[in-house]
Amino acid sequence: MTVDISELVHLRSHRPEAIAEAAARRTRRPLLNPSGRLMIVAADHPARGALGVGGRGMAMANRADLLERLCLALSRPGVDGVLATADILDDLLLLGALDGKVVLGSMNRGGLQGASFELDDRFTGHRPEDIQRLGFDAGKLLLRIDYDDPGSLTTLESTARAVDAMAARKLPVFVEPFISYRDERGRLRNDLSAEAVTKSIAIASGLGGSSAYTWLKVPVTDNPDDMAEVMATSTLPAVLLGGEVGDDQDGAYEKWRGALQLPTVCGLVVGRSLLYPADGDVAAAVDTAVGLL
Repeated sequence: MTVDISELVHLRSHRPEAIAEAAARRTRRPLLNPSGRLMIVAADHPARGALGVGGRGMAMANRADLLERLCLALSRPGVDGVLATADILDDLLLLGALDGKVVLGSMNRGGLQGASFELDDRFTGHRPEDIQRLGFDAGKLLLRIDYDDPGSLTTLESTARAVDAMAARKLPVFVEPFISYRDERGRLRNDLSAEAVTKSIAIASGLGGSSAYTWLKVPVTDNPDDMAEVMATSTLPAVLLGGEVGDDQDGAYEKWRGALQLPTVCGLVVGRSLLYPADGDVAAAVDTAVGLL
């Protein structure tokens, strides 16, 4: 579909209540599809100032282009829903693109990419009460832990309280944990070794007063063969994340294919690699990912 930015701006400026009205009449569905799987397209990167895709530093900066890519992805068979921040979900509500879809609100976006406070990742996005009020289906939060950065402790504590608040509302929350570090240039990196991913899963699984509504959103380890042992760390249901866009997309598909056979892995949450594939064919990239399920 072609997105009419003028129409969106007109609705936002003249009838802001149209967003709440669209949320109230949105057709809902169960979290998992009939096969017990979940395919979610992620688009919450811009709110953290992370606009780059591959070598294109501002690829996600054009909102009309992003919305068109999202609408195309959501229209493909087998795509269950979307993960995004309020601004993007509000646009998709106004476009009528979320009927019958699973909607995940992105909760903490305060750890801006490249900032000195990147690991003090405060909850600047959806609150649990917002997700409940809008009739959304779940929330997602990012938990990066650097043993050398005190900001990680603030994020750990606020994450635990968010897990509590979501459980109190019987709303699923997807926790995306990493063990992180600063490289020689001060840039934040995620450690995808088997040991680091195992530790991150163990830490995330124990947050809050109840794990009843907690899901994990995890990366595939550097060595995909380690995933069976890594995922044995927890009984929480999990989805795989897509990660950075690389040149070897076929290799990424193969990594996902193997991990999707594990008993706790229920699906995929993938963003930039599907919305901005190297060959530009969003539909083909999405369909290939869906086929892995």
